[in-house]
Amino acid sequence: MTRYRLTTLLAVISAAAPLYFGLSFLLDPGSAPEGYGIEPWPTGNADGYFVVKGVRDIGAAAVMFLLLGLGQRRILGWVVLINAVIPTGDALAVVTHGGTTATALTVHGSALAFVLLTAALLLTERPQAASAGFRANVHSDTTSPGHRH
Repeated sequence: MTRYRLTTLLAVISAAAPLYFGLSFLLDPGSAPEGYGIEPWPTGNADGYFVVKGVRDIGAAAVMFLLLGLGQRRILGWVVLINAVIPTGDALAVVTHGGTTATALTVHGSALAFVLLTAALLLTERPQAASAGFRANVHSDTTSPGHRH
């Protein structure tokens, strides 16, 4: 597997994970919080947090999928790096609201490491694939029968 394909796979996972979590918090709020790390989970008006978390995660996923689909890999790298604040905040929420440090590190710390790795790969990518396609198109345009020099 080439680095480009690996980076694409990691970027897709970086977008698919928050989409899955967001939809879970909106569509199945009864079981979605399991494994998040805060026990007991908020109830009553505090469970409005499910909507906030769900919408936040879906929004983050939508931006990442849009940039990936548009081929804006460098900008996607910056967005993924900025989104690293999400698992960082999640880990802090766990350790400051009754969760264990072990859960904060294994669940949210591993997500943070994954996101940082993905961002680093995207930001250090060479734009050779896009520029090679551009050069091929320019070359084919200049060699067409109707092209004037």
